[in-house]
Amino acid sequence: MSMQDRLDDLVEAIEEQFEEAEIEFSLERGLGEVNLEVDKADWSKAALLLRNHADLAFEQLIDLCAVDYLTYGQGEWNTADAPNTGFGRGVNAIVTPPGVAEADQERRFAVVCHLLSLKHNIRLRLKTFCAGDTLIIDSLTPVWNCADWFEREAFDLFGILFDGHPDLRRILTDYGFVGHPLRKDFPLSGHVEMRYDADKGRVIYEPVRIEPRTLVPRTLRSDSRYAQRSQEHEDA
Repeated sequence: MSMQDRLDDLVEAIEEQFEEAEIEFSLERGLGEVNLEVDKADWSKAALLLRNHADLAFEQLIDLCAVDYLTYGQGEWNTADAPNTGFGRGVNAIVTPPGVAEADQERRFAVVCHLLSLKHNIRLRLKTFCAGDTLIIDSLTPVWNCADWFEREAFDLFGILFDGHPDLRRILTDYGFVGHPLRKDFPLSGHVEMRYDADKGRVIYEPVRIEPRTLVPRTLRSDSRYAQRSQEHEDA
């Protein structure tokens, strides 16, 4: 069976089973991939259906991550007005982008899963959004046990809380770390800096003194590989 046929069967099975289970969803298909978006309230229910139903059988969770869309579509890399030239051109980072509506905050943080069906030899991207003020979502550890450390990483770096997780602790940052470093409004240089103080005989933390800025390469080029890949799928 060709990949195109497998994708057709997957889309048909999702539409049939999710409508029967009364789960609201949206599907996007392109570049040989299928993206499935569900509401946060149906997150664990959709995951169970995707794992257990014979026509879907996504028995393996490949990856789980979070995305912050705060500055999505903003021109932080536009350096036409940068005071410097060459590789070291710097511009001020976008901390609070202008024109971000309150409604956009409802779709600021996304949780994304990449699933694999060994039975059907096909992959699926499952996504949902968390509101900016209530970053709580069901844990998928009861569905796929390997979600454990992935969810701890998403909590540590983005501040998303996974309800029902057996041991939700920071996993990459230091003990007592303040903030979540992969959020778009987290300063690139951080909030504090550390150094060894010989007089006190220990490491101390101080407010960071580095001025925030974004360094960009001198030339930005489009990657022709993706355009070629898109054209190949359109021709197919």
